[in-house]
Amino acid sequence: MRIGIDVGGTFTDVILVDEKTGKFHYTKTPTTHHDLAEGVLKGLEEILNIGGVSMDDIDYIIHGTTIGTNAIVEGKGAKIGLITTAGFEDVLEIRRVARPKEATFDFGADNPPPLVPRYLRKGIIERINSKGEEFVPLDENSVLEVISYFKEKEVEAIVVSLLFSFLNQAHEKRVAEICKRKLPEIPVSLSSEICPEFREYERTCTTVMNGYLGPVIEQYMDNLINRLKEKYGNFTLHIMQSNGGTMAADVAKDHSAHLINSGPAGGAIAAAFVSRLTGNEMAVGADMGGTTFDISIIDKNLPKTTTWGGVTNYPIKLPMVDLKTIGAGGGSIAWVDEGGVLNVGPQSAGSSPGPACYGWGGTLPTVSDANLILGRLNPDYFLGGKLPLYPDRARKAVKRDVADKMGVSLEEAAAGIIRIVNANMAKGISGNSVERGYDLREFALITMGGAAALHAADIAGELNMARVIVPPMSGNFSAVGLVVADIQHDYVRTFAKKDYQIDPAELLGTFKEIEDEGIRQLAAEKVPGEKIEITWSADLRYEGQSWELNAPIEPVSKMEREGIKRIINDFHGLHQQVYSYSEPKEVVEFVNLRVRVKGKNPALSLPTEKKTVFLIEGDWKDMRDVYFENLGWQKIPVYEREHLNAGSKIKGPSLIEETISTTLIPPEFYGIIDEYRNIIIGGEDEV
Repeated sequence: MRIGIDVGGTFTDVILVDEKTGKFHYTKTPTTHHDLAEGVLKGLEEILNIGGVSMDDIDYIIHGTTIGTNAIVEGKGAKIGLITTAGFEDVLEIRRVARPKEATFDFGADNPPPLVPRYLRKGIIERINSKGEEFVPLDENSVLEVISYFKEKEVEAIVVSLLFSFLNQAHEKRVAEICKRKLPEIPVSLSSEICPEFREYERTCTTVMNGYLGPVIEQYMDNLINRLKEKYGNFTLHIMQSNGGTMAADVAKDHSAHLINSGPAGGAIAAAFVSRLTGNEMAVGADMGGTTFDISIIDKNLPKTTTWGGVTNYPIKLPMVDLKTIGAGGGSIAWVDEGGVLNVGPQSAGSSPGPACYGWGGTLPTVSDANLILGRLNPDYFLGGKLPLYPDRARKAVKRDVADKMGVSLEEAAAGIIRIVNANMAKGISGNSVERGYDLREFALITMGGAAALHAADIAGELNMARVIVPPMSGNFSAVGLVVADIQHDYVRTFAKKDYQIDPAELLGTFKEIEDEGIRQLAAEKVPGEKIEITWSADLRYEGQSWELNAPIEPVSKMEREGIKRIINDFHGLHQQVYSYSEPKEVVEFVNLRVRVKGKNPALSLPTEKKTVFLIEGDWKDMRDVYFENLGWQKIPVYEREHLNAGSKIKGPSLIEETISTTLIPPEFYGIIDEYRNIIIGGEDEV
């Protein structure tokens, strides 16, 4: 059995799956921001009781968390001391001499301040040259002086990023040894281990991020693991990485930068899982929780990935699922600006104090309050009745802060909130897909998170998407992504050679060397050899280009000149596909070599039922007044999802309720229950 735990901004989602029977159990608990481990323990206790099992029955626990992203956004990381080559202390300040994208026409705008202030960035005497050779020997006295200074300033973490250390890490290794000897209690991050590739700004920034998050992640992990062991005994906890794979918690503590977007990455893996089951090769994962809306692109059943991510304008040069996050969730706050214009988000009420309708102390109007006012949420059946909602508090908040300020009715104000948050989400999806050359008419919209299924059909209609897929357990489905993910590690090595300079034996030897490192890591995590999957790729570019493309390479046991020619020809094809042109006569540069190693978990599926299509007429559990723009109040049927058989076809407008989410089928749409119990929503001919 496996358990997935996804800690979100408002709720902590927990999934339990039995590999033998394929049966899933799920629950939600409020996220406890004062002590995140408390919410995790509560959710774990609930799911064990629901499943009727004990921790002895559990083989695998995987945890997704937003603690890293939150620490960056809130500026609550560690106090870092940066050691670099003398003369390069200002790499973080200079950046790439680029201004923020959003400040194109604002000449007074500036980049965010570096995570390490100038007085904590210190140079030491040493130099490795561009060939990886020692040019200036390491002066250990200069290292000792810096360490003494850092001790005086009470730094909480040390980052070492020396020039050309990706070619020769000897100096960085020695600096780390001295740091650990003099300050054994202070964690040390090396750029040659965290991000061993060229471009000193990105390499330094990524390693600084690792150091910045390290103590925060370690404190959280130690607290969580100790409390879990205290209650349940010894077991291995795995953590979701931003690359869509998992790693053991003990490994994660030293690779904190890999945990940025840990939770949202689970949603992308879940969307890819559903796209494979339903035969929708192209899809958009739409994860709408209480705080944010996370967007992922699924291309040929795989989530799009990047090696160039960023959080609040700090670049992270690590492999990660390509995600876009906007401030649009059920807890997003509606507000009227000085010009009388209605806005929604990005600020969120979160779980503390929460939306006004929760009765937890929140008084500001949110998207959830608007849905409740419009009749789209059942106040007595939220979380299956575990959390009663208070319509009067929702009406009071929306009337006071929106309707009265805009001079409109309560219903018009609530509908306006929904229209604006839908437009924000549609714009976010479009920016992450259409602007990259995708045609959304080919895409399915896969919903996750408690709020998404109420908004998905309207968003898909606005974007002309093919259909909406609301999977079972939709409100918790990003946690399903955690339990279906594989153990995964990504490795990179700068190679920096032109095609005519490459020795096939050297290229093969470098790939094998990186591969062996990954296999050793999986062996340490107790992954059997037959479960290991290895993929190669290389970052390639034409001579003179500034940036490169990542091209897949078939792993081989023997490499000859013909093999290199095939790699180059494949790159020409990729360049043509991405940029609509290629230059077969140009010299191709091999920049970085990459290896991904996976420890494959047993494959999972959703339980299936035989499907016979029939239109549902009657058999609803309730009729409820629901407000629609242009139609006003309409009395529509409300169905219980568990009572709908595979093949059931439901005409909109209607609502389908379950314990952890509600699905809206708007007028002129239909929904059908497929063999996996997904709700497929679209026009009559599209479902």
